[in-house]
Amino acid sequence: MDWKRLVDFVLLGSSDLEQYAILLVRVSIGLFFAISGANKLFVAGGTKPVYDTLVKAKAPFPRLTAYFVSGVEFLGGSLVTMGFLSSLASVALMIDMIVATLTSAVSNLPKGLSPLNWLDDFLYLPEVLYVLFFIWLISSGPGKFSVDYWLAGNLLR
Repeated sequence: MDWKRLVDFVLLGSSDLEQYAILLVRVSIGLFFAISGANKLFVAGGTKPVYDTLVKAKAPFPRLTAYFVSGVEFLGGSLVTMGFLSSLASVALMIDMIVATLTSAVSNLPKGLSPLNWLDDFLYLPEVLYVLFFIWLISSGPGKFSVDYWLAGNLLR
């Protein structure tokens, strides 16, 4: 057994697996948003919960905004899944999740929590995790198994 290699793996991970991890996260989160956006856009009454949330948050033009947000989720999720314009799509979806966190998710946190327990509940919100994933995807890039990687290789020769 190669102990040095084992210690390196335990302490530093494996860059050999990095592209597969990026692919798994990118496709999973992209599909999640594409399906969620499609259900809001193409299923009867799908935008109603979004509309109701926007009305409650006193957002301007709630009906138009509900369709816009649903479209961003569908189109952005589809682009992230394919790895096409994935950084731009990740930025749009990250903004969508930041707004969702500020307009809806934070208001649903229990009142009267200690700062540490509030932070614990805040970090448990799925929207916060999505924002972190998008920050990682923007920083790492879409990976070798993406349309963007193929385009960059062909356009920048």
